[in-house]
Amino acid sequence: MNRPLAERVRPKTLEDYISQHHLVGENGSLTLQISKGIIPSLILWGPPGTGKTTLANIIATTSGRPFYTLSAINSGVKDIREVIDKAKQSGGLFTSKNPILFIDEIHRFSKSQQDSLLGAVEKGWVTLIGATTENPSFEVIPALLSRCQVYILNAFGKVDLEALLHRAMLTDAYLKEKSIELKETEALLRLSGGDGRKLLNIFELVVNSEESDVIVITDKLVNSKVQKNTVLYDKTGEQHYDIISAFIKSIRGSDPNAAVYWLARMIEGGEDVKFIARRMLIAASEDIGLANPTALIMANTTFNAVTTIGYPEARIILSQCAIYLATSAKSNASYLAIGKAQQMVKQTGDLSVPLTLRNAPTKLMKDLGYGESYKYAHNYKNNFINEEFLPSELSGTTFYEPGNNQRENSIKEFLKNRWKDKY
Repeated sequence: MNRPLAERVRPKTLEDYISQHHLVGENGSLTLQISKGIIPSLILWGPPGTGKTTLANIIATTSGRPFYTLSAINSGVKDIREVIDKAKQSGGLFTSKNPILFIDEIHRFSKSQQDSLLGAVEKGWVTLIGATTENPSFEVIPALLSRCQVYILNAFGKVDLEALLHRAMLTDAYLKEKSIELKETEALLRLSGGDGRKLLNIFELVVNSEESDVIVITDKLVNSKVQKNTVLYDKTGEQHYDIISAFIKSIRGSDPNAAVYWLARMIEGGEDVKFIARRMLIAASEDIGLANPTALIMANTTFNAVTTIGYPEARIILSQCAIYLATSAKSNASYLAIGKAQQMVKQTGDLSVPLTLRNAPTKLMKDLGYGESYKYAHNYKNNFINEEFLPSELSGTTFYEPGNNQRENSIKEFLKNRWKDKY
């Protein structure tokens, strides 16, 4: 009973592993590789408590490889080199089953720490499995990222979380001694924030707080037993996602006061300045877009500035950008346009590029008609030709529909003048 419930019921096999069917289900992208033991170096990216560490352990066990772990919180370059030396010795020269090195929270490693992994990964001394809650494109150096496959773990849904609870009650020796009825689960699921580990820890707390062996789990019981610590800010848990969501929605809703308040909550909680600035970069394009293209420039400048400066002065720059974005005209037309275009690509596949639009760098390509009949727009009135550039199968399709704001109204006029009825 000294170990937490989440640790006691940690799955040991893929059969017991809940969720992430796109990775380890029957047709999952990792299933065949794991069964054959052909494991590439990889980065597991997903929210806290979604099974990254568990999956790494299962991969190592299933493949029968030596397994080494490091935590980015308390490991330096010296620790990395020591583990790599051990891995080289245990792996041997004549085995295909090279050891697995698992690094938790790899996004916390500095550039020099990540650099120290490159040689071992490239030469195959170890198979690296890194776990991160942050976008590896931003937090993992390109040289290391290019040597790894990135696999995304999804947040647990209601069905997955309830399955975790039921499995815990069926498999944990301590819980099996009690008669537990899950009458209501809304409070448990809400407090967990989609974090499986946090869910099981809260569940265990509630069970342990009851003297009777007959326990009926209700929302009222859960709320009465779990201390409400909403003033605190958990950078790796539910509030991390809830507050950034409230922040972005305040910007989208043109409420600068709310935006600054949620920003202050994150700053006081010690949130990473780059995380906040990255989300404003996304909002500048997703929610403002062509209604005010300068917003993207402002957000990008903010990202560069706070990366250089850091706290406490970065709070002023973040505040300036948040207020600017909140008080800017809004449009999601670009966001909708690329969504429609991607959906069309999925439906229609790889349609051929019209011969007229193809590049013709060789004589053979010219003989085949590449680039033939292409009309150079600048040779015509208004630098425009009334001919579409889509594949013929998609002729007449409209992806971009200008939003109703001053800037995009002028874009709409421009397009109407050129394309007439299409806009």
